[in-house]
Amino acid sequence: MKKAIKIILLVILVLVVIVGVGAWNTFGPLVKGAQSVEKLDEGLYYMEYRGDDGFDELMRRGGGESAQVLSGYAMEFLSKGYYTPPTPNPSKTPYGCSTLTARTPEGGFLMGRNFDYMSGTAMILHTIPDNGYESITTFNVEYYGFGENWLPEGFANQYMALTGLFFALDGINEKGLAVAVLMAGDDVETHQHTSKPDLTNSAAVRYMLKNAANVDEALDLLRGIDMHSDIGAAQHYAIADASGKSVVVEYVDDQMVVTETPAVTNHYLCEAKHNVGLKENDLRYDQLCERFNQNGGVMTQEGLTDAILSVSQASREGFWGTLWTMVMDLKNPSVTYYSRRHFDKPFRFELGKK
Repeated sequence: MKKAIKIILLVILVLVVIVGVGAWNTFGPLVKGAQSVEKLDEGLYYMEYRGDDGFDELMRRGGGESAQVLSGYAMEFLSKGYYTPPTPNPSKTPYGCSTLTARTPEGGFLMGRNFDYMSGTAMILHTIPDNGYESITTFNVEYYGFGENWLPEGFANQYMALTGLFFALDGINEKGLAVAVLMAGDDVETHQHTSKPDLTNSAAVRYMLKNAANVDEALDLLRGIDMHSDIGAAQHYAIADASGKSVVVEYVDDQMVVTETPAVTNHYLCEAKHNVGLKENDLRYDQLCERFNQNGGVMTQEGLTDAILSVSQASREGFWGTLWTMVMDLKNPSVTYYSRRHFDKPFRFELGKK
């Protein structure tokens, strides 16, 4: 993979020298995006991209039904078709997670999210696309499949991190739509096969945030694609918007099922598979619902942050625990991140200001 990355960069540099301004117009936004990478904290990086994000062309081609196909398209996009490197093999390890949505005393709405995993590093991607909504998304760099101990450091790796334009695990857009994907509770994969465009679970997060302003629009987008599991297990979506609507989207026998709920963890919530995957002594869902009900569904930002942090996972042997926590303000679109339970080091980003 390292050899492939070096070849890509060599091709790009030669093109810049030969074509000059034309090459800069082609690769300039990508180069600027790569150069924007900043390490914020241990296990947390940030980058910003402005320009054509490649997603419209992906959908015109019919999308992609696997992480490998989508990764291949991402490599083509990054090289602008001048070079086709070997396709990375994204990770397929299951993960944990939890979300909670609540109304603020001022009438706003918040969503909190923990991402729990064996190991990894978070990449925050702030995308201002030529077409579509501005968004801030997060991805675990281990899922890129670029090799063990890979980090977005040095120009070559920073450039490759732009693969995140096509994959996300959670995020918020400028309209206050928030989306997070979580494990659903069993190993039943979803693979819909119709004439609709194809997307995987993580690619659909970017698709929704780019194109939907609220929950209803996000659901319409999901109904308009064929969904495919990309980690070999069931996943579901927690989706909320600035109006306070909060749902979980699950797939049962390849059929999409929507259930209204303020909290989501790692078991099914729909009636057809209610509580499937709920493990003994996993009290996170009950704890979140208890906090929500104690306050009548109304929580300050401090209160919701405390609630979501209370179910974050401490590291232990073979498990790094909560890799990142995010608290999203849906009424005034912004997000605050905490890396690896470093609760004294918040990083806040606003949308719609650029």
